[in-house]
Amino acid sequence: MKFYGRFSMLRWDMSATAKLLLVEIGTCDEPGFESWSPFCFKAHRALVLAGLRYQRAIKKMPAEGKAFNPTGQFPSLVVNEGNGGTNVPDSTHILHKLDELSGGKLTAGLAGKTLGEAWLWEELGDSAVNSFMLAARWADADNWPRARDAILGGFPKIVRLVGGPIFRRGIVKRLVERDVWRAGAEECWKRFETLLDSLEARSPESGYWMETPGPTVADLGLFAQLQSIRTRISPRQRALIEARQRLHAWLDRVDQATQGSAALIDPR
Repeated sequence: MKFYGRFSMLRWDMSATAKLLLVEIGTCDEPGFESWSPFCFKAHRALVLAGLRYQRAIKKMPAEGKAFNPTGQFPSLVVNEGNGGTNVPDSTHILHKLDELSGGKLTAGLAGKTLGEAWLWEELGDSAVNSFMLAARWADADNWPRARDAILGGFPKIVRLVGGPIFRRGIVKRLVERDVWRAGAEECWKRFETLLDSLEARSPESGYWMETPGPTVADLGLFAQLQSIRTRISPRQRALIEARQRLHAWLDRVDQATQGSAALIDPR
């Protein structure tokens, strides 16, 4: 199969009837996680929830993302709908596309105010919760060595030794600009606990975030960021999440409901 136009270099085996290619960065050895990137992780779980088969194109270097997204960020989704390849960058755009392709499986019949609220929760995950996830991995001095070894472990040695600290400084700078790390670690983690308390108070006692039969974009957006904190990289922050009983239980339900994959690895 060959795409024409901008992505004419992209090929994959259509014998498995795959119509979707998820372009992502790096590999992940954490049990139960498809990716260290919470945005790639979210896309994987959304594909499962949508019930759509797909292939994976795993890139080794961040610069490879620019062929699919001008910002160089991952993930991107290449969609074959019979008229060539359409590229969809950004995880939120990917969720919109998957909801369309699946006949609304990611929004579960929500409409009007409730649909708008669901997407607001998804945005909260991508923005506010993501900031604390980044702080836990890259700014926290105790966690940084674990983040370096886990996330950068598959990268070339020069990237780990030289690029890793540079990448870390850039992330911490952005966290300071966002006022997440400006006042330092103690204030950051106080704010994180306040956020967790609010999410705990809002967490459903059973079922899913929007009181739907299954997870929606609201669940996916919040889950991907919070679950990405529940890894070996950030044990202290993971413990803070797991101390909130309803929040912890809801995360486990979403995890169980979105596990499993029909993904194939693209050999290139």
